[in-house]
Amino acid sequence: MLGIGTVAKKIFGTPNDRKIKATRPLVEKINALEPEYEALSDAGLIEKTQEFKKRLAEGESLDALLPEAFANCREAAKRALGLRAFDVQLMGGIFLHQGNISEMKTGEGKTLVSTFPGYLNALAGKGVHIVTVNDYLAKRDAEWMGKVYAALGMTTGVVYPQQPESEKKQAYASDVTYATNNELGFDYLRDNMKSSLEEMNQKDHYFAIVDEVDSILIDEARTPLIISGPAQDRSELYVSINELIPLLNEEHYKIDEKTRNVTFTDEGNEYLEEVLHDRGLLDQGQSLYDPESTTIVHHVNQGLRAHKLFLKDKDYIVRDGEVVLIDEFTGRMMAGRRLSDGLHQAIEAKEGCKIQPENVTLASVTFQNYFRLYEKLSGMTGTAATEAEEFAEIYGLGVVEVPTNKPIARIDEDDAVYRTAQEKFDAIVETIREAHEKGQPILVGTTSIEKSEMLSRLLTSAGITHNVLNARQHEQEAQIVADAGKLGAVTIATNMAGRGTDIKLGGNVEFKVMEAIAANPEADPEELRARIEAEHADDEKAVIDAGGLFVLATERHESRRIDNQLRGRSGRQGDPGRSAFFLSLEDDLMRIFGSERLEKVLSTLGMKEGEAIVHPWVNKSLERAQAKVEGRNFDIRKQLLKFDDVMNEQRKVIFKQRLDIMKAEDLSEIVQDMRSEVIDDLVDTYMPPKTYADQWDTEGLHAAVKDQLNMDLPVVAWADEEGVDDEDIAERLEKAADEMMAQKAAAFGPDTMRSIEKQILLQAIDTKWREHLLTLEHLRSVVGFRGYAQRDPLNEYKNEAFQLFETMLNSLRQDVTQKLSQIRPMTEEEQKSMMDELLRQRAAMEAAAAPTADQGMVAAEDAAPGFDENDPTTWGNPGRNQLCPCGSGKKFKHCHGRLA
Repeated sequence: MLGIGTVAKKIFGTPNDRKIKATRPLVEKINALEPEYEALSDAGLIEKTQEFKKRLAEGESLDALLPEAFANCREAAKRALGLRAFDVQLMGGIFLHQGNISEMKTGEGKTLVSTFPGYLNALAGKGVHIVTVNDYLAKRDAEWMGKVYAALGMTTGVVYPQQPESEKKQAYASDVTYATNNELGFDYLRDNMKSSLEEMNQKDHYFAIVDEVDSILIDEARTPLIISGPAQDRSELYVSINELIPLLNEEHYKIDEKTRNVTFTDEGNEYLEEVLHDRGLLDQGQSLYDPESTTIVHHVNQGLRAHKLFLKDKDYIVRDGEVVLIDEFTGRMMAGRRLSDGLHQAIEAKEGCKIQPENVTLASVTFQNYFRLYEKLSGMTGTAATEAEEFAEIYGLGVVEVPTNKPIARIDEDDAVYRTAQEKFDAIVETIREAHEKGQPILVGTTSIEKSEMLSRLLTSAGITHNVLNARQHEQEAQIVADAGKLGAVTIATNMAGRGTDIKLGGNVEFKVMEAIAANPEADPEELRARIEAEHADDEKAVIDAGGLFVLATERHESRRIDNQLRGRSGRQGDPGRSAFFLSLEDDLMRIFGSERLEKVLSTLGMKEGEAIVHPWVNKSLERAQAKVEGRNFDIRKQLLKFDDVMNEQRKVIFKQRLDIMKAEDLSEIVQDMRSEVIDDLVDTYMPPKTYADQWDTEGLHAAVKDQLNMDLPVVAWADEEGVDDEDIAERLEKAADEMMAQKAAAFGPDTMRSIEKQILLQAIDTKWREHLLTLEHLRSVVGFRGYAQRDPLNEYKNEAFQLFETMLNSLRQDVTQKLSQIRPMTEEEQKSMMDELLRQRAAMEAAAAPTADQGMVAAEDAAPGFDENDPTTWGNPGRNQLCPCGSGKKFKHCHGRLA
C-alpha cells in the first residue's frame, strides 16, 4: 500500500519537479526571442546591454529583464564560443539568479551557465564575483567566458595570488570578476587592514556565484582564513618534544579516529612528567596539572597528534624541504596554508624540516561568514542534494536538481565488499585488466596519495600502463584528466572534485589540437583541427563500443557527495558508462563507522577468500553510515559557526568603524567624544559618585590626568574648593583638554591634524583588534572545560567575549586619547634627526638583503647557461623554493616563477 506522501508525489510531483515546471514559461520566452537577437549585429548586442542598464536605472526589475538579457547572452555565447546553451542550461541560470544552488551533473556545461545570471546581475553595476576552487580554473574561465562578456560590452577580471596591486584593483572594478574563494577571503581581510579608501579593492559584496559550491561552502567551511604575522621562534622546544614522542607506547595514550583526537592516559601523564623533569623541560616540583604547565602540555599534545594522526603522503607531503598540506577533499596541495596552534611546527620537527616560527593572528574570517556578506549568493555543483539541509540552514540557499540535457545511460553497480584489503586490491587489478583488454577507459578513484601510489605499483607489476593524478602531479592535472577518456586509458585519481576539465570519450579534442599545433607550428590550424576531429570521431565510437568510461572506486568516502562526484565523471551528456565501488572490512569508513551487523551478516554467510558480497542491502547500510558521519560533521560545523558568529558580530563592528573613519573628512568630534568618556571614567574611578570629599583620591586623579591627557592641572586644589563636586571637576578637565587640542590643531594646521587623528585611530583599532583576537582564541580553547561544571560553553563564550569587547573599546579610547595628547609639532632639528635615522635604517636593511657569496646566493652574472629572459623553455624546471636560474639570487617563486 502506498503512503500518503508517495501518492501526493505521484499526483503533484516533488517540490523539485514543481520548481522545474515553474521555469518552463521563462525558457519558452527566451527561445521565442532567439530569432530577434540572431538578427542583431555584433554592435547591436552591445547596444542592448546599454538599453538594459538604462531600463534598470529607470526602475525596471532584473526579473523583468531576465528573458531579454538571457536571450542576448545566449546569442553572444553562440557567436563568441560557438556554444548554444540548452534549455536546461537556461534553467540552471534562472535558479542561480534566484539565489539557489543549481545541481547539474558533470558535463552539463556549468561554466557557460554562470554567464547568464552573471551578465544579468552585472547590469546593476555593482560587480559580480564568480568563485572557483583553484587559480587555474579562475584564469581559464575568465579568459574563456570573458569572450562572451566582451561580446556583450562588459569587462572581465581575474584575481590571483601575488597579483600586482594595480592589476588587482582593475580586476575588482570589472563588471564580472573571477577569483578563488581563498583569494576573495584574504582580500577582504587585507582591505580591512588598509589605511585609506583608495587602497581598498573590494567595494560591494553584491552577488556571488560559487562553482563547486559544496566543496567551498561545506568541505572548506571548517577552516578559517587567517592572516598572520611571525611570533617568537621556539624551534628548540618542538625538536625536544619531538624526541619524546617515540618513547611513548600504546598504554600511554588513546586515539579517537572518529574525532581525530589523542589524549594521554594517567600512565602517560606520569611517564611524561618524569621524562620532562629529566630533560629540564618541566621545573622540578611542577606538575603537568599546574596552570604554569599549560604551554608545555599543549605542545606535547600537538607533537602526539603530529605523529599519530597526520600521515605523510595522505595529509601532507614534504616538497623542497617544506611540509605542504594536502586538501582531503580535492587531493590538491595547499601551498602557503599552515596548520595553526603549533601543529604545523610539530609536523616539521617530525619530518626533520626547517621549523618556521609560529604566527600570531592579525585578521581572520571563515568562508561561512565571508560568503554571508553578499546580498545574494548562489552556487553550482554536481552534488548538493545530500547537504540541502545545511545549505538552507546556514546560507538560506535552496537546492534545485536541474534535469540533464540527455537521459543518463550509466550503469551503477552494487558495492562489492571483500574481507581484507589484499583481496579487494587483487580483485581491482583483475577488473582493471579485463576492462583494459577490451579498450574501455578506466578512472580509478582512491582516497589518498599513498593508496594511489600503492595501486600504481600493483598495476605496474601487472604490466598495465596508467597515469596517476594526485597532489604530486598537480601541474599536469588538466592534461591527465583530458586524456582519461582515451581508448584503453587507465587513470588513477586521488580525488575528482572540482577538476574543471571534462573527461570526454575518445579524449579531449581541444587538447589534441593544442598539442598538434605546438608540435607543428607551421601547419594550417584549420586542417589540423579537421584531421583531429575525424580521428576523434573514430576513437569516440571505439570507446562507446567498449562500454564508455568505467569509474572504479577503491573505497567509500565519509561523504556521499564525494562518491557521487567521482561516479558522475562517467555518463556525461548521455554517454554510456559504468561505475562500481570495491570495499573491504579493513577500509577506514567500514572499520570506524560501518555497522557491526554488516560484519555479522558477512561471517554468517561464510565468505570464502577472494569472494565478495554484492547486495543492495550493503549499499543501504553504507549509505546510513555515511549519512551518520555527514550529520556529525554538520553538527561540528554548526557548533563552530555559532562560536564564530560571536566573533563575526564584533568583526563587523570593528570593520565598519574602520570604514567610517576612512570615509570621514573630520574626526575631531569622534576624538572629542572619546576624550570626554576617558575623562568621565577617570573621574568616576578616583572620585566615585555619591562619596564624600574625604574619600576622593585627588592625588591619584592628578597623576592619571598627567599620564592620560599629558596635562599638569591643579586637580587637588580644585577639589578643595567649596561646593565643587565630581561633575565640576569633569567639566573643568574637558574644557582644559579641548583648549589644549585646539592649540595643537592650530600649530599643526587643520589638514595635518585631521590626518594625524585618522592614522592614530586606525593604528589603535588594528592593534587592539589583534590583541582581542588572540584573547578570544585563548578563551575558545579553555571555555570547553566549563561544560564539566554544568555550564553551557557557548553561553559562557558569548558573555565573556562581550565583556572582553567592552574592555577592548575602553582601552581603545584611552589609547587614542593618550597618543593624541602627547603629539606635538617637531622642530626642524628633530625632523632632520628623524630623517637621518630612517635613512640609516633603510641602508642597513638593504645591506642585509643584498646577495653575497656568504649567504649562498648566486651573483647576478652567474645566470644558468643558455638562460633567455624572454624564453621560458630555457629556464629548466626549478622548484618554487629553489634559486631562480636568472641569477638574481631570489627564490624562483619570487622572481621569474611569478611570471611563469
